[in-house]
Amino acid sequence: MIGQTQEFWRQWLDHGEFPDHPWRVYLQRSALTLKGLTYAPTGAIAAAATTSLPETPGGERNWDYRYAWIRDSTFALWALYTLGFDYEANDFFSFVADACGYGERPLQIMYGIGGERKLEEEILPHLDGYEGARPVRVGNAAYKQEQHDVWGASLDSVYIHTKSRDYLPEQLWPMLSRQVEEALEHWREPDRGIWEVRGQPQHFTSSKLMCWVAADRGARLASLRDDDQQTAERWQKAADEIHADICANAIDERGVFVQHYGTKALDASNLLMPLVRFLPPDDERIVKTVRAIAKELTQHGLVLRYRTQETDDGMQGEEGTFLICSFWLVSALVEIGDHKHACDLCERLLTYASPLRLYAEELDHKSGRHLGNFPQAFTHLALINAVMHVIRSESAGEDPTRFAPVRLTA
Repeated sequence: MIGQTQEFWRQWLDHGEFPDHPWRVYLQRSALTLKGLTYAPTGAIAAAATTSLPETPGGERNWDYRYAWIRDSTFALWALYTLGFDYEANDFFSFVADACGYGERPLQIMYGIGGERKLEEEILPHLDGYEGARPVRVGNAAYKQEQHDVWGASLDSVYIHTKSRDYLPEQLWPMLSRQVEEALEHWREPDRGIWEVRGQPQHFTSSKLMCWVAADRGARLASLRDDDQQTAERWQKAADEIHADICANAIDERGVFVQHYGTKALDASNLLMPLVRFLPPDDERIVKTVRAIAKELTQHGLVLRYRTQETDDGMQGEEGTFLICSFWLVSALVEIGDHKHACDLCERLLTYASPLRLYAEELDHKSGRHLGNFPQAFTHLALINAVMHVIRSESAGEDPTRFAPVRLTA
């Protein structure tokens, strides 16, 4: 039985497409992790296999991550298609479409791996977690939050799916149309943001960014339909309006994109700006933002998602550096042409892998200890993106301006 299991995983991995590079093994292990976190009956990819592993030892930031987040969809599809696992990518895409009834129901930010829509959060007071961590939670109340990035993540995943086949299935159009219209209806409103803060809603830059993605990708997809040119023009006009609003309200006096309107605080989610092509990667505002995050939002070179003392997230205590954000920084540094810094940071991050080359959500920069739920799909998705960025830039030679960068969309 053990032999058969080993042979199955070896054969599955052989279907992938991996570059001949010393970091190949990290891509393979990440692919195996994503496959292991996939629920075969539906194609859903769980964010992690655990609940309530503490993000800070003895702290209260303990969450249940055994669910599928829509925002993972873009990164999941990009990673799976890039590594040649089209079958798994198609399954996850189908799960996302099924979860919202192909547009018949509003899109939630997350679902149960069986497609469940209600994920009521409960504290189990009779249990202690890892090293006595409390509280132990099952369920996740974030499923009811207003998070306006969800439509952009969904539209970008559809756009990637369509590009991979040069075909837009007609049955998807009602779903896409509804999601773009929802983004346009709500983009001016505050929300809880990509980090699901439990403080006061804000006009988060990353949420506005992903509403722009929804309108921009929606316009591109509509242009593929001969009878929807007016819709394409209307959505593109809306995308331009959102773009202008972000550039007018989300930049500080230094020319750096900030966490939300009316603050000077930084946020690592803005590293996604060059990846989704909000502005060209050599745009001065993008370069300044990436460098500001690298310098001011790090501990010992590893990236925080934000500084807790500057952000009303509704929780107490500190948190570790976020591995996904550090891998995002690798990709963003490649985008702006800083190959050496990107390569050095990526190499360092790879040394923090567990003996099985797995990653949790966060890292204690002092000890190298992994924190939070484990293994974390989002971290492995960002790893694939970052490693492929570096490898492709290396293949283009020493001049980082000569390569065609990996991107989520084009």
